[in-house]
Amino acid sequence: MTDITAATGDPCISDTAGTPADDTTLRLLSTSDLAGIDISLTDVVDTVEGAYRTLAAGRSDNPRKLTVKPSDGHSVSYAMLGRDGSRDVVAIKTSYKHGLHKGREEQHYYTSLTLYDDVTGLPVAMMDCGRIGSLRTPAVSALLARECAAPGARSALVIGTGTQGRLALPFLLTTLPGLDRLMLFGTHPQGIEAVRTQLRAHFPDRDVEIVTDARAAASDADVIVATAGAHTPAAIEADDLKPGALSILVGHGLAPSTLLRADRVVATSEAQMKVTGTDMADADGNFPAVDTEFPPVLAGAAAGRTAPEQRIFAYNSGLVVTDIALGHRFAQLAIELGLGTRVPLWR
Repeated sequence: MTDITAATGDPCISDTAGTPADDTTLRLLSTSDLAGIDISLTDVVDTVEGAYRTLAAGRSDNPRKLTVKPSDGHSVSYAMLGRDGSRDVVAIKTSYKHGLHKGREEQHYYTSLTLYDDVTGLPVAMMDCGRIGSLRTPAVSALLARECAAPGARSALVIGTGTQGRLALPFLLTTLPGLDRLMLFGTHPQGIEAVRTQLRAHFPDRDVEIVTDARAAASDADVIVATAGAHTPAAIEADDLKPGALSILVGHGLAPSTLLRADRVVATSEAQMKVTGTDMADADGNFPAVDTEFPPVLAGAAAGRTAPEQRIFAYNSGLVVTDIALGHRFAQLAIELGLGTRVPLWR
């Protein structure tokens, strides 16, 4: 197994001593392997932000994702290839979800990430990408909030209590510590409790206000993060938003009007928004122009917000370079801990 070098210039983390330099053994990191790795919210945010900055500098590659979906819409599959220029790592991510017409508990979802060292040409690791995504996506939302929320933002509403909703508030508080009103709209009692548990784990002195009218709550929110599944009853309209509100779409919970009537539109990727956000298009299937993509905002080359009263719509679609960066960080930590199973796949 190849050595792994952190993007920050940390010393190489060697694998098992005595491993041949040309060893192509693949390290498999399972869900349980990754679940035992401790990583701070700040570490995640910094890693994701670094990936965006490297992409904005033109040193990384993030091609448009490939999508396969059957005519009846019962499943969807994605494949994403990318290269992280600060780590010299190439990777491919795959994602497959089955049972889209069923409830969350009846669906099957599998996602994986395979990393290769582009200096040595050797494999780094193949891992379950579930935890990577559950951390990366709310970290991006938190960065969008930091850059695009109105000055002095104090209130936030999260819609949805699934995987992406459960860490949304801790990450928002990491980048916007001045938030003093935290609201949550959810329809699953277990999910609501999971959100509370995650919030208290990271911010023991904070709690969340459970709201039953999402549209009324939206009128009081400076930041709205919509993470719900497709069956959510929530559908925030543009008229529900206060002046200066920032609406971030991750899953569902925002009506198309929040995009179509926004004063400013920011997207992590305009191309990916047009692939994965078709339910937000107008009656003719068209999207309004994106005012800026997010990587240049983080790099200081574009503004996230240009006026305090703007109602901003931000589309958070995952860029594989952020998965690569965070996956590489987890691979570093896993190798330090001796985790994973070595498989001679190419022998």
